[in-house]
Amino acid sequence: MTIMWVLSGVMLVAAATVTMVRLLRGPSTLDRLVAVDTLVAVTMCGVGTWAAVSLDTTVTYSLAALALISFVGSVSVARFRVPDVKSSARKTDA
Repeated sequence: MTIMWVLSGVMLVAAATVTMVRLLRGPSTLDRLVAVDTLVAVTMCGVGTWAAVSLDTTVTYSLAALALISFVGSVSVARFRVPDVKSSARKTDA
């Protein structure tokens, strides 16, 4: 059973690493927003895995808090973001 916990931890670290690469290299704001949402989801999976390993249910309240903060943050950024415009493609009003 310990092999399963170690394997799940390694996969979560790999997922977080790939997500951080996408977060740092994302060409647009929406790519970075999806990467942040994915990173929060991986964090939630890590908290859930820790709750299962340690048999401690007190950390599960943080899952609800992370889900709420992630949802509100994603909706607000998607609602109020400024569209990405390349410098050569800007239109000038004359």
